[in-house]
Amino acid sequence: MDNKTMKIGVVGGGSWGTALAFLLAENGFELDLWVFEEEVRDQILRDRENKVFLPGATLPDIITPTCDLKQAVGGKDLVLVVVPSHHMRNIATEMAPFMDEKTIVVSASKGIENKTHLTMTGVLAECLPQVPEGQITVLSGPSFAKEVAAKVPTVVAVAGKDPEVARTVQSVFASPVFRVYANNDPIGVEIGGAMKNIIAIAAGMCDGMDAGLNPRAALITRGLTEMKRLGLTMGAEPLTFSGLAGVGDLILTCTGNLSRNHTVGMKIAQGMSLDQILDEMRMVAEGVKTTRSVYNLSHKLGVELPICNEVYHILFDGRDPAESIRRLMTRDLKNEMDL
Repeated sequence: MDNKTMKIGVVGGGSWGTALAFLLAENGFELDLWVFEEEVRDQILRDRENKVFLPGATLPDIITPTCDLKQAVGGKDLVLVVVPSHHMRNIATEMAPFMDEKTIVVSASKGIENKTHLTMTGVLAECLPQVPEGQITVLSGPSFAKEVAAKVPTVVAVAGKDPEVARTVQSVFASPVFRVYANNDPIGVEIGGAMKNIIAIAAGMCDGMDAGLNPRAALITRGLTEMKRLGLTMGAEPLTFSGLAGVGDLILTCTGNLSRNHTVGMKIAQGMSLDQILDEMRMVAEGVKTTRSVYNLSHKLGVELPICNEVYHILFDGRDPAESIRRLMTRDLKNEMDL
């Protein structure tokens, strides 16, 4: 099939879903964009702009917004799913009756399901049994939606178990301003994409406390070790964590002022409660729910994740961030290379 004739649906009209729909339209693809909110659909139809989630980006006419899932995913060659992780199961289940066994599915959602501890491709595989597992892929890497929509040069990875499918997705998304590398380690890419949000919350706490640059560098470095530790236990490839979905996304999310998770950490350190912060945010900070998933998963698997554990106790048990720093700094001394 000529890629340019592919029928594409995008499920999720938040900032990231809208930015990727914009990218695909710029690449010449006509597509349907499923949005949950009727106000967003109407706004895009009227103004060609998603003023709620991605203000400032003019969306091409070849993007058709809809609140009808059947229209968005039915008969499509490729479906891109970009919904909050805690909504993935419900939405994928609603998509299932309209999906074709030949459809390629791309997840651009980052998180780990609370109850099952499945990554998003795992949830999709359960909810879309008619789609072969090799046709379910994941796209991840250091990429803020606002910058992608502004055509800032961005580099990401797409991972799938079938190399040919991954290369197809790679060619669909690639453009002169959006470089895509293929990867054969979806679980590693997803663990990196999920856990970097937890470390970003911790980095935001350090910045909110004016703790200095040294602690942030330490958090990024040791956070990468924790990502690798959990990932390897789950069967990931170690080199994935040295790549775009690992250290690349980790650096961006821990240092960029567009990171919602970093913002959550800063506000926690400045004395706001988690409930207050989340009430103020229209867009989702995935790291909050992922913290709970990773905390429970690490205990189930017997994997030591000191930073993630401290973030959990700060968010959900009210532990003082300064006490967490003290606890991390006074742990038993170890060899740096121990995993």
